[in-house]
Amino acid sequence: MNRVIIPPAAARDPNAVEMLGVWIAEQGLHCSLKIGMYRERGIAEEQAWGTILADAARHIARALAAESQLDEQVVLDNIRASMQAELADPTSPIRGGFTAS
Repeated sequence: MNRVIIPPAAARDPNAVEMLGVWIAEQGLHCSLKIGMYRERGIAEEQAWGTILADAARHIARALAAESQLDEQVVLDNIRASMQAELADPTSPIRGGFTAS
């Protein structure tokens, strides 16, 4: 399996929590999610995940812009447009189940 590098801060912090893992396997997208952590703290899960996904999109845009010499905001706008299109008209169905951790 090809793994991404664990960020140094996450490796140093004994209280670090992995919230999302995403794999391309068997010709599909597979995810592992830590759901419920925010609800336990009285924070709306939808709001927390919206922030997590927005932060991830900004990190992706920054990395792609640096790699391609494109403007970071243009890359982020393209990611946003692609996300909105995929949410409105999915290219594949969501499959799989959920387990509690």
